[in-house]
Amino acid sequence: MAKKTGGRGPSSSAGLVTYYDADDKHAIHIKPTYVLVAAAIIGVFIYVINLVM
Repeated sequence: MAKKTGGRGPSSSAGLVTYYDADDKHAIHIKPTYVLVAAAIIGVFIYVINLVM
């Protein structure tokens, strides 16, 4: 059986950045539930505005 090499695949050899490997301590971290709740609130707001107009 062939031994696997330790590369990250064709994307690393092409010079593409793998964003999931970088953990930036200074980045803004938002929980997925907050994003879903905000999207639902915006959707309801737009629906109500369309009903009023």
